[in-house]
Amino acid sequence: MTDEHIDLISDPETEPNEGQHENEQLSELEQLRIDLDESKNRSLRALADLENFRARTNRQAAEERKYANLDLMRELLPVWDNIGRALEAVDKTHHLESLVEGVQLVYQQFLDILTRFHCEKIDAKYKAFDPNFHASVAQIPNEEHPVNTIIEEVQTGFRLHDRVVRPSQVVLSAGKPPSTSDLNPSSVTETE
Repeated sequence: MTDEHIDLISDPETEPNEGQHENEQLSELEQLRIDLDESKNRSLRALADLENFRARTNRQAAEERKYANLDLMRELLPVWDNIGRALEAVDKTHHLESLVEGVQLVYQQFLDILTRFHCEKIDAKYKAFDPNFHASVAQIPNEEHPVNTIIEEVQTGFRLHDRVVRPSQVVLSAGKPPSTSDLNPSSVTETE
């Protein structure tokens, strides 16, 4: 009888399994917490890496902008040297022809450098006015050219690739000037 009594009190199948089940749940919960902590750490490291990458990229971009014109400056310095030489030659010889010749050479050298850097003059004279490339400074009557045709370029414009660096300042034709017979005395009013 005592054997049966022992069997009834301690059921070997239920008691140890319940404890084991609780241990498994705890260890599973602990594992999930560990995984969550690791995921948070990986996420924080990834965010820090991204922030470092952004800062490094911004520094590199600022550095590139700072020295972007270095090649252009190297090309322009010989132009500066040649202007100095032309001025020295005039001081020594007092011949204006040598100055004019020197300035023409420097002018051409300067245009060649601009062309190498894809900065080109905007063609304007005798072209139709285009507000994307030209800035009108005046309009004068002109019988030879139709209205809004550029008849004079006051300042040369330039563009870099497809962007306007400086628009050409131009004078436009206002068309045929009105003749005195075309004026109607009744339509003319005096202003004070």
